[in-house]
Amino acid sequence: MKISRRNFLKSTGALGASLSLSPLVRAQNQKPNVLFIAIDDLNDWIGGLRGHVQAKTPNLDRLMQKSHNFVNAHCAVPVCGPSRNAILSGMAPTTTGWYTNRELGLKNFPAIAEEVMGNIPTLPQHFKQNGYYTMACGKIFHHGTSDYRAEKQWHVEQDKYEIKNQEYLDRGFGYGRYGVNDHKYYPFPTDGGQIVTTFGPDAKGKSLCWGELERKDIPMGGLMPDEYFAHWAVEQLHKDYDQPFFLAAGFIRPHVPFTAPKEYFDMFPLESIQMPDIIEDEMKDIPLYGKAMTMGAIEGGDHAAVEKVSPTFWRELVRANLACIAFVDAQIGKVLDALESSKYSDNTVVMLWSDHGQNFGEHRNWRKNTLWEESTHVPLVIKMPKQTQGVEYTEAVSLLDVYPTITSLCGLPEVPSNEGLSLTPFINNPDFKRNKPAVTTWGYKNHAVRDERYRYIQYRDGSEELYAHNVDPNEHTNLANQSEYKGVIEKLKVWIPTKNRLPYGMEDFKQGDFLEKHLREWEQNDVPDFLS
Repeated sequence: MKISRRNFLKSTGALGASLSLSPLVRAQNQKPNVLFIAIDDLNDWIGGLRGHVQAKTPNLDRLMQKSHNFVNAHCAVPVCGPSRNAILSGMAPTTTGWYTNRELGLKNFPAIAEEVMGNIPTLPQHFKQNGYYTMACGKIFHHGTSDYRAEKQWHVEQDKYEIKNQEYLDRGFGYGRYGVNDHKYYPFPTDGGQIVTTFGPDAKGKSLCWGELERKDIPMGGLMPDEYFAHWAVEQLHKDYDQPFFLAAGFIRPHVPFTAPKEYFDMFPLESIQMPDIIEDEMKDIPLYGKAMTMGAIEGGDHAAVEKVSPTFWRELVRANLACIAFVDAQIGKVLDALESSKYSDNTVVMLWSDHGQNFGEHRNWRKNTLWEESTHVPLVIKMPKQTQGVEYTEAVSLLDVYPTITSLCGLPEVPSNEGLSLTPFINNPDFKRNKPAVTTWGYKNHAVRDERYRYIQYRDGSEELYAHNVDPNEHTNLANQSEYKGVIEKLKVWIPTKNRLPYGMEDFKQGDFLEKHLREWEQNDVPDFLS
């Protein structure tokens, strides 16, 4: 769901000498602290981005009211692991070969990461190497606070949220029935969830479910993982430090399954839920590769499964996402309150981002894993020390810009391998224009280019999509075949990456990937009805 893009913040021009960057970073003992907040799977359903009119995010909204808000920010990859590695390495998937979670699931990934990264420091490693005390909790990389180089990146990491009681695992808590005690503790409903109850305990795509959790059914004394992370981050903000700190706090909601304490579901009566803007023939002008993306990288969690569960399941999932967003907003609020009441409030840069968006039936897609707006559009918020007024920027930016931006704001040396651009010119001059679009990649040689007005998609077979956001913010009408837009396409096409590293571990691409799997199936059987 999208509504008109109206400024809810008043642009302020220059923010005054109190926000000037040079005094902030001129001396080592004046370097700002950093509160680096990462949110898992949060799309634009927050008040400040107006993605859903019923979103209740008072804490994110108050942060945005006194921050630099890049309201047209997009991920480099629309899935958790590769997106986070792009942000924290500063390199695009076309450079690393990390396109999907498959590459991050290869055996001995730490050794693979060293081969790809070489001497290039990760973002937190760069801060540690340059005099910062680095701390982390929750989900920062794909597998928690680090996927590799833990000791090189962090001085201290929070202990993982681990369930010691087998009873909870046996009842379906943890990630499905895997029984893994690590960061992937996303509590399932006590009955396993709607996909499980409909299709059986071995159903794939089981995490596409929701549940209102009673506190008695949550381990750790009724403490959700995100509450556990928030409490730890708050504790760190109450401590004393003899050097500037970099505190990374990662939250896992609203990642599937959509479970949260019951009180957050009570905020959203089911019958009142407003549904995303969907049209019946939405898929008629979508190329086959786009349709294949809607089948998802996880089988069984597609639109057909949603329709089979129950007539109300779609609405229930929308409600559950709103509840999970309200829940994680409350946890972020605890951390922001702790910062504001601490002695660090006037010398801390706050940077908040989400790794990618999510679809809720738009283009018949669920989760993420596409090149459409719902999958790529993310919050990106930067609050400077002592900043009191918000500024909104509508020019497209990329999460690849995170690394060079926070490095610049803190006066650290530039990292030449960074493929993003620093956003500090915007912060110094709200009228700045750089005229470089954001590029998102999903799978080998599939790319989207997003500027202030258009989204252009090119799939690996050369098929295309084009959407004009000034008249079609929900991307219902593909303009790629209309002759009057040929010039627009030619202008955006120059940003399509021409050098695409093969997915790591592949010597060639003859067998394709999960997209070709669906295409081969459709050669034998028709395209599913819901995609026609």
